[in-house]
Amino acid sequence: MRHAQAMTWRAIEQLAQQIRPGMLESEARELGKHVLAELDMQRIWHPLLVRFGANTLKTFKQRSDGDPVLTEDDIFFIDMGAVWQGHEGDAGATFTTGSDPKMAACASAAKELFDRVQLRWKTEKVMGLELYRYAEEQARDMGWVLNLSIKGHRVSDYPHAIHRGGDLGDFAHYPNEGLWILEIQIAHPSKPYGAFYEDLLA
Repeated sequence: MRHAQAMTWRAIEQLAQQIRPGMLESEARELGKHVLAELDMQRIWHPLLVRFGANTLKTFKQRSDGDPVLTEDDIFFIDMGAVWQGHEGDAGATFTTGSDPKMAACASAAKELFDRVQLRWKTEKVMGLELYRYAEEQARDMGWVLNLSIKGHRVSDYPHAIHRGGDLGDFAHYPNEGLWILEIQIAHPSKPYGAFYEDLLA
């Protein structure tokens, strides 16, 4: 599982370095597929998502609005789920172009909020339900709005559908290390963009 996760992060970093202003969201997605193929992933287990601008507010199941072009001062996130050595990797992060300080703060806040929630999981041994209650409270204190329809999930040996253990945010037990994905999606309180970060609780 850790190998699959490490490879997913490697793919995200490689793709993020190649995404440039002027690129269409669909072009970035296609580029991501090439990056994954070059890293010899076995298969994609969930659709590769790349969201630009206002589409960063969309949840996983929502379609992007149109096919936006990434601008010089913009925000985007990547969400990858691929299989390596029979195990599911799943990771996501937000990046910015240009120098808009509010967008940069939003991208950083998603990772900071993830870190805060993961630390509570490690130190307090709380159940999944409590993790997302705490995440909502912390997001509010930080000045952001947490999307509570995104609640994390179990990862496992492929295929995910057979081994699915439900959503982390609905899990009424302490989530074990190395098996659960903590997902954080936040929105700017007044501007049309947000940020996303997810990783394995480990």
